[in-house]
Order: sequence, then structure tokens, then C-alpha cells
Amino acid sequence: MGANKYEALLLAVELGGITRAAEALGVTQSAVSHMISSLEEELGFALLRRSRFGAQLTEAGAQVAPAIRGIVSAHERLSQTAAAVRGLERGTVRIGTFSSVGVRWLPGIIAAFRAAYPGVELKLMSGDYHDVEQWLSDGSADLGFVPLPTGLSGEITPLAEDELLAVVPESHPLAAAELFPAASFAWEDFIGLLETSDRDARGALAAAGVSPRVRYSTKDDYAVIAMVRCGLGVSIMPRLLLGPAAEGVRCLPLDPPASRTIGLCLPDGERAGPATRRFAETAREWVAAHGALAK
Repeated sequence: MGANKYEALLLAVELGGITRAAEALGVTQSAVSHMISSLEEELGFALLRRSRFGAQLTEAGAQVAPAIRGIVSAHERLSQTAAAVRGLERGTVRIGTFSSVGVRWLPGIIAAFRAAYPGVELKLMSGDYHDVEQWLSDGSADLGFVPLPTGLSGEITPLAEDELLAVVPESHPLAAAELFPAASFAWEDFIGLLETSDRDARGALAAAGVSPRVRYSTKDDYAVIAMVRCGLGVSIMPRLLLGPAAEGVRCLPLDPPASRTIGLCLPDGERAGPATRRFAETAREWVAAHGALAK
């Protein structure tokens, strides 16, 4: 059975139920139920709690979940290494990413990777900064794109510097200006991301000694742009995120200027499986060649 019973448990929690886990694994619902029951019997306590909200870990299950994720990750590394020894390229690479990288970089990176390694399955996990760091910390993701600096450990590589821009409605009095003074955010209605993922804008404003008047907060980057477009306030966003999505708004360099650094993190470093390391190499090469053009 290998690591199947451990993967079945994690999928049931991630997807919210045994039926969806069975579909993802390509087996019957009863097979997944049997695997989880077998694991619970082996450990001596219940791992899952089922309710109308789906499958959730019990308190005991939450305590052993990190170790279970470690087993699944170790098994995947073993599978990748064994395939490499046989001269094959197989395995699954779980990639944590946030919106701008997912939209502007990942399609090109994935296309380049699949052309070289068509047998490797890629699983994309998209969220905000906090989500990606959590996935990398608990082993849910094999590698991920993160803002730097980061408190994560592992092999961390800076990829690119990304300028932060003021985003204002086209009707704003400073829409035609060459620069947008950061001091103006002290009296403008500010639209930002949730505090756990808004370190770019907050960091730029803190460096400029400005306390923004936050009117609205959301987890959705593109909702921020839409709200600015409707004249509900102003914001600060990375250039990479904007691109075609900036239609209907004005994007101006900040005064003083600010930027973010995007990096790639392999939490397992040298212990990462061959397929994971090859994807990381492809990502670094693609960004070096095309990252600036994607802006």
C-alpha cells in the first residue's frame, strides 16, 4: 500500500470528503474509507471527523498530520529518485504560488518544463503569501514562490525584483502625474489585501513613514483593482500583478520608490526529489530569460 493510506487521509481533509479523495486517487469510496480506517486502527485513535461541512481532522489527527505529510513527501522523493535511477522522469511536484506569479510566470514555466519532462505531474496550489508559506512549512507543497525576506528554511533563491506602483482611478487628480507621493496615502481611502498578505504595500508605506487610511480589505488581488477602477479608493500593487488587469486604472511609480523581491523556496533543499529540483531549475532559467518581459 506504500504511502497511499497517508495520502488518502490528507486528500480527504484537503478536498473536504472521502468521495472527492477517492475521485482524485482513482479508486472507490470504500477503498479510501478502508485505508483511513486501517490507519486509524494502526495508530489507535480516530483521525477524521465527518460532518455536513465535510471531513476534518480530529484533535489527535491534527497532532500527527505534520508527520503524515512528511511520510507522503518522503515517499514522493523516493519515487522520483527511483524513477531517475531507471532513466525515467516521473512523479508529482506540488507548487505553491500567489496570483501574480501564477498568472504571469507559471504558464511559461510549466510549458518549458512539460516540454522537457512530460511524465511529471504538476499540482498547483494558489493562495496568498500566508497560504504559500503555510503549505511550505507543513509539507503540503514541495516548492513555492515567496516574497523575500522570509522566515522559511531550506534552499531559497531570489528570482526577480518587482516594482510597487500606486494604483488610482483614471479620474484621480494625480492620474496624469509622473510619480505618486506616498504621503498622499495618509488621507486617501486605501484598498488593500488582508494583513497577512499585504506586506508589500504596508512595508512601502511604513518605510515612507505613512499610516494609510484603510477603507476596504480583501484577499483577492483583482478585486482590489476592480474597486479602484470603480473609484472606491487607491492602492499599491506590484507591477507584475497588474499587466493587462490594469485596464481602467492608472499605475504610477511611487515617491519614494519601492519594490518587492520574489524568491523560490525548496523547504527540503538538497533532499528534494529529482523532479522537484528539475522544476526549480526550469523556473530559475525561465525567469532569468523571460521574467522582465512578463512585466
